[in-house]
Amino acid sequence: MPDSLQRPGVLDLDAQLVDDVSVLVEAGQRGMVLNLAADLHPADLALLMARLPTEQSHTAFSWLPDAQASEILLELSDSQRRDLLHTLQPERLRRLIDALDTDDAADVLSDMSDAQALHVLPDLADTHDVAALLEYDEESAGGIMAREFVSVPPEWTLEHVIEAVRQHASDIDDIYAVFVVGANDQLEGVVSLKDLMLAPADRPVRTVMDRDVITVGTDMDREEVARIMERYDLVSLPVVDATGGMVGRITIDDVVDVIREEAEEDIQIMSGGSGIEQPDDTVWAVSRGRLPWLLVGLFGAGLSGSVIGGFEVALEQAVVLATFIPIVTAMGGNVAVQSAAIAVQGLSSGDIWMDDLGRRILKEMGVALLNGIVLSLLLCSAVAVLNVGHVQLLIATLASTMLTVILVATTNGALVPFALKWLGIDPASAMGPFVTTLNDIIGLSIYFMYATLIYL
Repeated sequence: MPDSLQRPGVLDLDAQLVDDVSVLVEAGQRGMVLNLAADLHPADLALLMARLPTEQSHTAFSWLPDAQASEILLELSDSQRRDLLHTLQPERLRRLIDALDTDDAADVLSDMSDAQALHVLPDLADTHDVAALLEYDEESAGGIMAREFVSVPPEWTLEHVIEAVRQHASDIDDIYAVFVVGANDQLEGVVSLKDLMLAPADRPVRTVMDRDVITVGTDMDREEVARIMERYDLVSLPVVDATGGMVGRITIDDVVDVIREEAEEDIQIMSGGSGIEQPDDTVWAVSRGRLPWLLVGLFGAGLSGSVIGGFEVALEQAVVLATFIPIVTAMGGNVAVQSAAIAVQGLSSGDIWMDDLGRRILKEMGVALLNGIVLSLLLCSAVAVLNVGHVQLLIATLASTMLTVILVATTNGALVPFALKWLGIDPASAMGPFVTTLNDIIGLSIYFMYATLIYL
């Protein structure tokens, strides 16, 4: 048995381990594979299966017991899960989905083809609840909530409430609190497990429940849900409908997934991607996601070339100006990215509000002025030491350009995320090629306008 499989804790997944398991699967050693899998966390098993050849991965999955296989389904990437679902018989697929919480079951069903989902859905134990979740937008609170939760009427004693928790414990994976609901499922309060255990058992639950309950609506964006749970340090958040009736709950594990997915999406957008690229996407799909921003960059580069061509006379008078074009564009791009990064991060986390635009711009301009003076002095000092061309004219041009470009680029970097947010576009787009290209064009225009005024 490989040493990495014998150690408890985090799986040490390496090429040798993958090869060892591959050999066992290829040899049909079902018993040995099941013995190894029994000691592994579902997340580790999913990672291991993702590294195996597709056919071997599907074979190993078919050997696993339903309880373990259902948990692994949740740990696989969307594309891996879709490929695997096509290999499963309807009866086993129904059993695996029945073993999941309703929110997870809805996620798995959404990865199926319409025909496969329609074949499986009517036979599920929680058909009504799962079908209801599928009606919500995947990006909303309703799309990530679970329908399973422990609810009790306000007149129950804590003894009855504790018994209700015991009865539901086998059906609900994580119970962090008990929700007190009245007529028409109206949420009246919440009781933590700690309060439930410490208060006298004969007291009515209404006397110990917390009436100041934070709730979210089913249509709230999941990013906003994550911010609320982070702000108030919540591990469980009730979801209510338009009438105030409780329809589900969101737990911290759901929010962790949201934060990770949104961060991955923002990073892709900031680098000029589509925001939805997966590691196992086809070449065509990846190209289709990246190409639009590359076309924007190509168009912008063409405009930058036109700017340079439009100031041909200035370049003929002082060819040395061309030497400093990379410096001008690099400084403009760098300061814009720095300014935009702070604005994007603040808008995403809620630390910066739309009303902060004026104050934010003034602060960024102050920073830009200070940095512009320092960088201009350094660049001009280097030019003076090197004694390049008409030193005095070149120093005047570069000093004016650097200060102006840094001020303008910093302002653009801070302003664009606010503008995108106002337009309903992800502010992370401000970090992409669009802003960089825009600042290149503006920076070169400023540079050659100063050169024309000073040299000609």
